[in-house]
Parts: sequence; structure tokens; C-alpha cells
Amino acid sequence: MFSSAEMQLIYRVANAPIEMYPYPHILVHDVFPADFYRALREHLPPASAYKSLKAMGRVGSAYPETRFVLPLTPQDVAALAEPYRSFWNNTASWLLGGAFGQIVLQKFSPLLAQRFGNATTIQYGHEALVIQDRTDYALGPHTDSPSKVLSFLFYLPADDAMPHLGTSMYLPKDPSFTCAGGPHHGFDKFNRMLTMPYVPNTLFAFMKTDNAFHGVEPIAERNVERALMLYDIRVANAPEPAPAPPPRTQFTF
Repeated sequence: MFSSAEMQLIYRVANAPIEMYPYPHILVHDVFPADFYRALREHLPPASAYKSLKAMGRVGSAYPETRFVLPLTPQDVAALAEPYRSFWNNTASWLLGGAFGQIVLQKFSPLLAQRFGNATTIQYGHEALVIQDRTDYALGPHTDSPSKVLSFLFYLPADDAMPHLGTSMYLPKDPSFTCAGGPHHGFDKFNRMLTMPYVPNTLFAFMKTDNAFHGVEPIAERNVERALMLYDIRVANAPEPAPAPPPRTQFTF
């Protein structure tokens, strides 16, 4: 089951067209085989397995308290009870095994060359987390940390009843405004371009740029839980952006 899930994920993502406006992104439906998606849903960890992202010290004091995560690290997965432990250990082994990361870096390599210029020694790393957002969760428009390269958000709802809970893309009302990354900005300073549909087995992925403004509109419904899996690629000691394309970049995990 896991090899077929990996193969379908790679096929869908490798062949998805990159939309360039307002920043590079892809939207992929049926990203996993149907049986694997059902298994994902059945093995979502119990609430007690998650930790607040804020409590983990990974975000600033202004970040909402209502995002809970389970990092797919060996130690965090080992702490799960069965059958969750085996399922997520197997999933993490192929998701973080390197093949998927290599494919997406190759897919976005011309755009990465524009960002990083003539840098041939960049070392990439990746991580994956299972996420549970709860009622009152919202994220103002922002761009990600400068260390972020690519973000992949796998939506894991039970049905398509709440498509408006997806991640939104924003345009600043001041067309010249950009942000290197970090702070969350007020919704009133942006126009919401569209919201990626929070529907089953769907992937929204985008490249970190200084205008990659995204966020989550405030959840109005009561007792809502927003389940997703996040896969990120980051870079350490990124050089200053440069216009010249680099020679072949070394993709190392």
C-alpha cells in the first residue's frame, strides 16, 4: 500500500502544472490512492498525541494556540500507540526517504535558480508533520520564514462539506508591498484572491517568495477540526537572491 501511495504522489506532483500567479504554486486532486487516503483518515492520531506548535517554541508569541502538531520524527512516532505507530512509521519512511524531495526540487529547479543564483552547495532538509487546527484558528496573511523553500499542504477532511477551510492566497492592497518572512499581517491590508478548497485527498503546494502571502480565514463554525499533513523543504544558510541561474544544484538530504 505504501509503495503505491508514494508512486501516485510522485506521479501526480511531477506532472502537475506550476501556476505562476501570484506566486509559484500547484493544486493536485486525488494525490493518493483512495485506499491509502482512507487509511490516512483512519489512522489520524488521537488528540493526546499532538502538541501545540506554540508550546513547542517553534513560533512566536502572536501565533494562535489552536494549531496542534505531531512531527513525523522517529522519537515522536515511536511514542504513538498501535496501530498509529506502525502506520506513521511506514508513511514517514517513504515520505521522508528522499525520492519525493528529489522530484519536487527538480520540478522547481528553474525557479530555485532564480531565488538562489549561482549557489551550488546548498544543502536542503525536509520535515513532515500531522496537523490539527481547532475552532478559532486563523492565520493572517504572511510569507514563510526565509529558510523555507517549498511547502506542501495535504488536506485530510472526511468529506467536502467545508471547502472554505482551505489555505487562502492574498494580494496586498499596496502592490509594492513584499515581506521577507516572519510577521503575520492584518487581513484589512490584503485582498483575498482565492481559497484553495479544503476537500479530501487534495494537495496545495507553493514556493516561498517575498510575495507568497497566504493564510487561513477565521473559522466561524463551532467544534471544527481541520486535519492536514504538512511537508516542508528548507535550506540552511541561504545566500542572497541573485538573478543568474546556477550550475547543477546538489540535492542532498
